[in-house]
Amino acid sequence: MELHDVWFVLIAVLWTGYFFLEGFDFGVGVLTKLLARNRAEKRVLINTIGPVWDGNEVWLLTAGGATFAAFPEWYATLFSGFYLPLLVILVCLIVRGVAFEYRVKRPEENWQRNWETAIFWTSLIPAFLWGVAFGNIVHGVEIDRDLEYVGSVWDLLNPYALLGGLVTLTLFTFHGTVFTALKTVGEIRERARTLALRVGLVTAVLALAFLLWTQADSGDAKSLVALVVAVAALVAALMANQAGREGWSFALSGVTIVAAVAMLFLTLFPNVMTSTLNADWSLTVTNASSSAYTLKIMTWLAVIATPVVLLYQGWTYWVFRKRIGTQHLADASH
Repeated sequence: MELHDVWFVLIAVLWTGYFFLEGFDFGVGVLTKLLARNRAEKRVLINTIGPVWDGNEVWLLTAGGATFAAFPEWYATLFSGFYLPLLVILVCLIVRGVAFEYRVKRPEENWQRNWETAIFWTSLIPAFLWGVAFGNIVHGVEIDRDLEYVGSVWDLLNPYALLGGLVTLTLFTFHGTVFTALKTVGEIRERARTLALRVGLVTAVLALAFLLWTQADSGDAKSLVALVVAVAALVAALMANQAGREGWSFALSGVTIVAAVAMLFLTLFPNVMTSTLNADWSLTVTNASSSAYTLKIMTWLAVIATPVVLLYQGWTYWVFRKRIGTQHLADASH
């Protein structure tokens, strides 16, 4: 296996880790409107991800940086062609981070409610747009002989990509719902389990349609295996949720995300962006990659740094592993 193939796999792993971790993160943000009945319950939901949300975004930064260094042509075409949706995602992530920190800086109810509303929208919008973006990457976009995107932003809003956006939105919301059931106690935990069933059923229908479309369009035997794993894991997650096994339900919803993302990258390889104008104009792991020397240096850095990142993130989740409820909140005036 060539180094550019290795880095394609590593970037796929980074995006998978990001969607697994930030997926429930976004889902909890969406639940501040769908599940919480009062401001105390909103605080509980936000506190479940309070210690980890910023660490989850490390995976996005690493995935973007790795793409820039390992596949500069891919990075250039992607970020120029998808400039507007990616800018919207970036603005949402900035506002979201500010909202987490600023909502408790003043005691006024309107101040805190406005920032909590910001958390909802800046969780929902990226959750949808990431699916749109990856739907277009896999399905193909208008790339010319100079490896440049020549379509418009409206071309990105095609039925396949929009369905992908709905899948990521509902799947992340389901992932966040089972995470909430895992991390909370009392009434909010029970309501989270009930909502997880409803959201999970909608997710199953949308995901099955999207993955079957992907398989029919560009799939092979390997992607078919990933499809079966994704669907089976989602069904098992729903069953575990109904049985009150929140840990298993969360793990299986995570497997669903991992298998679904793996399927997308399996159908994409050896391309990194497919041209709908001419297959010969597609960006591949070969024509979009950096030099072998650059990839070699990056590989050594990854070998050294990756275990450190995994260890400190794992430690963070271990420290903040206990369940919380409204009874654990401090005085609401602070």
